[in-house]
Order: sequence, then structure tokens, then C-alpha cells
Amino acid sequence: MKYVDKVLTELKEKNADQPEFIEAATNILKSLEPVIEAHPEYENMAILERFTEPERVIMFKVPWVNDEGKTIVNRGYRVQFSSAIGPYKGGLRFHPSVNLGIIKFLGLEQILKNSLTTLPIGGGKGGSDFDPQGKSDAEVMRFCQSFMTELYRHIGPSVDVPAGDIGVGGREIGYLFGQYKRIKDAYENGVLTGKALPFGGSLIRPEATGFGAVYYGNEVLKHFNDSYEGKTIACSGYGNVAWGVAQKATEFGAKVVTISGRDGYVYDAEGVNTQEKWDFLVEIRTKNDVKLKDYAEKFGAEFHPGEKPWGVKCDMAFPCATQNEIEEEDAKKLVENGCKYIIEGANMPTTPEAIAYFTGHEGTLGPAKAANAGGVAVSALEMSQNSMRYSWTKEEVDAKLHTIMVDIYNNSVAAAQKYGLGYDLIKGANIAGFEKVVDAMIAQGNY
Repeated sequence: MKYVDKVLTELKEKNADQPEFIEAATNILKSLEPVIEAHPEYENMAILERFTEPERVIMFKVPWVNDEGKTIVNRGYRVQFSSAIGPYKGGLRFHPSVNLGIIKFLGLEQILKNSLTTLPIGGGKGGSDFDPQGKSDAEVMRFCQSFMTELYRHIGPSVDVPAGDIGVGGREIGYLFGQYKRIKDAYENGVLTGKALPFGGSLIRPEATGFGAVYYGNEVLKHFNDSYEGKTIACSGYGNVAWGVAQKATEFGAKVVTISGRDGYVYDAEGVNTQEKWDFLVEIRTKNDVKLKDYAEKFGAEFHPGEKPWGVKCDMAFPCATQNEIEEEDAKKLVENGCKYIIEGANMPTTPEAIAYFTGHEGTLGPAKAANAGGVAVSALEMSQNSMRYSWTKEEVDAKLHTIMVDIYNNSVAAAQKYGLGYDLIKGANIAGFEKVVDAMIAQGNY
């Protein structure tokens, strides 16, 4: 039995109740087969076993009191997956779907994503099954304070630096940081990223993942002697990532015509392309009484309840909501409607079956760990600014982000070519990220 297959068999036996983690591990390890075959010594060193086993898994209860005085108990997680190239780094996700398998899948992907940024950050992920949607500010604050009362023991500027993810924006980061500061009696502003500007945040951090995805997509387009000019983009989500995509794509001459949420999608034929519309997206995600449907009513757009946006005619798709949101039938619709490029803004939003169909019909996919690395890249830049007690300008941060995304693209292309894989951005990204981590693991000994 091949080394990769043996490790996958063992992983499936140990993690049978974690399908998301198994799927992510399978996709990654299968793409690494050319590297493993070129390095037979990796098996004796148990490289893949060490790579796929978290260094630490932390689970804890999070009791909090709602506005009616009732005590609610949620579950919290932090998976510290790899510190081979730096302190653990990865977001916190507050969403009802969160479980250990999802956090482990996100953490495994985060190792490679962070490695690709070329910055010294390891991989981790965390969160809770708490749902901030529909909660009052006071309820969110009480939950965050309870969550941090346990999490603070396991994080620090040189240990583990969480950030935001789905359900964790500036409000939540602020409450988490306030509780950390209260407990530690120290102003360690490098312990969290995604903070507000007055206490150590970075300019363009909220937009960074979306901006980075558009920059990455620009490199893909250039490969095909193409450009954003005049392109129509179908985008999912309405949070920070979709918000950033809409702004930067407009700057490049493209038009985002859809946004989506749990309740359906909006089709805006004129494009999500004005400051007023971008500001309204912020209102949707920060005000409980403002919904996606309100966007359609305010701007004369169409609202399609209970549907996904992938049936809309478009040149490019930017899935920016959550995992597995583009299934095979969605990929078929995209191909039928003329879509040539999928640039993943969310984590693993395209199922393996959808990827196979889309790429098998001359479509090109920019994988999440490369295309959506802009957020964690700017988080790492925020860490640098915190340590220097200095803030770069918006233009300086944007320029650094642009350079990082170009490097990620070029390194992925080079890695694929190194192993004779042609223009395979998915395998190239996995290999480029993996090789850096493995070199560090070997240099540091058997840990």
C-alpha cells in the first residue's frame, strides 16, 4: 500500500465522525503524491502522520446568560495544528454548524494557506457553535467574555494569535480582546488580529480577503491573456469577503451582480458597485433588523429566496460564503452560463465533484488556500505593526497585500511545474505550502 493511502486509511479509522476533516485531508494528501514519491524517506520519518495530527486540541464549555436571564451552554474549540514555521494563526468561527471536524479541516487548510503567504505563521483554527445572528450586543459580549475566560490560557502573541472568521467581526474581536486584557492585566495587542484601528488594528483588514482574491484572480486572468474589464461576477455571501471582492473588482472594471445569505440571493443587474451599496452590506451584517431582502428593495434588485446564485449568467464566480456551497449541479449551471473561472474566497467552498466537473470543462479554479490567503496575510502584517508600535498607510498595506498574492500565485505555478503537473493551481498551492512546512519540521527534529 502506498504511504499516502496508508495514512488516509488510518485517518479515516481515527476520525470516522469527522467527514469534513477526512475530505480535506484526502484532497490535500492525494495532491501531494508526487512530492511523497520523490521523498521516500518521509515515510520512515512519519511526515504525513505528524502533518495531519494536530499538536493540540482544546474543547471547552462556554456558559453565558441571555437577555431573559437564562443560562445557555455552547461548546468552544481551538485546534493548534502546526507551529513549525511560526505561532499558531487562524480565525475563530461562531456558527451553529461548528464542530470538531469542521475546525480540524479548517486548521489543516490553514497550515498550507499560512505557509503560502511566505510570512512566519503556523496553522490553527477555533470557534464555537454559538450563533451571533439575532443576538443583542449585550448577549454577544457576555458570550465572548465567557469564551475568552477559557481561551486566554492557550493563546498569546508568540503562542497563538486568533482572528475573525464567519460570525466573528470587529464587534466580537473587541469584546474578546477586552476580556483578555482584563484577565491578563496586560495590553498585549498582538494576541488577536482584526482589531479596530484605535487599539492596534490594521487598515484594510476587513477587506483584505476579498481584495486578495481579486488580486489572485487577476494573475489567473493574465495567464490566459485576459482581464477583469467588462467581466460579470457571481459572488456569494455578503460579509467582509464579498464586500471586499465587490469593491476591488469594481476598481478593476468588473461588475459583481450577486450577493447571498442563508435566506437566498440578490441579483443586482447594475452591479454592487457604489459606496452606498457597499455601506449597506455593512449594515446587513451588523444590524439585526436589516436583511438581505432589504438590499433588493432599497436598490431595485431581485431577491431569490432559498436559492444559490450559481444559475446566473457570469464570466467568473467568487464563492465567498462557506464550505461546500458549489456542488456538481451548481458547477454544471456555471459552465452552461459561460463561467470560465472560479476564484474561491471562502474555505473549501467547491466540492470535489464540482471541481472535477468544472475543470473537466475547461474551467480554471483558484483554490481557497491560495486565493483567500489575503486575510491572514494582512493579519500577519497587523502582528508586525503591533510589534513595531507603528501603522502603515492604507496604500502601503494594500501594496504589500498585492505583492503577497502575486507571490502566492507564482509559487503555486512553479511548484506544479516542478513536479510536471502543468498549470494545476490546486496541487501547486498544496505542494508549495507543504514543502516549506516539511523543511521546517525536519530541521526542528522529531516533534
